Amino acid sequence: MAVRPAWEVRENEGATRWFEFRLAFADGARVDALAVVGGGCVCVEEVRAQPPLSLDDLAVLADWIEESVAEACGTGPGSDGSGSEGRRARPAWPRGAEGRLLVAREYRAAQRDGADPVLAVMGATGHSRRTSLRLIGQARDAGLLSPRRARR
Repeated sequence: MAVRPAWEVRENEGATRWFEFRLAFADGARVDALAVVGGGCVCVEEVRAQPPLSLDDLAVLADWIEESVAEACGTGPGSDGSGSEGRRARPAWPRGAEGRLLVAREYRAAQRDGADPVLAVMGATGHSRRTSLRLIGQARDAGLLSPRRARR
């Protein structure tokens, strides 16, 4: 994936930044996207794909873009932390056992309140639905949440 800063607008103490993305595949498929980072979030403004993307592929693309933007801003896993600190696109969330425990707490609190537990985990972590479901699965595997009920 090629990531290129497109432009930046500074206002007061904050900044809004746009990034262009290009994914080119060996079979000739191509995806071009424009994402904006500002106000503590990452938004995909435009996507052009040849051939067109399915909804599942679009969700995966959003995860790739989020990670790439974080790295380009100096806050992602590939950054070395040197220079000025970038702003995170989502709140910091602990990894490992502590993160799984917090996911389980958010999940159970939402259940108790009659809210959607997956949306509660998404809101607390700032992650996509797909990533939140993976975190919930990890909490289940660790025995912090009851096993899923079998569907009939």
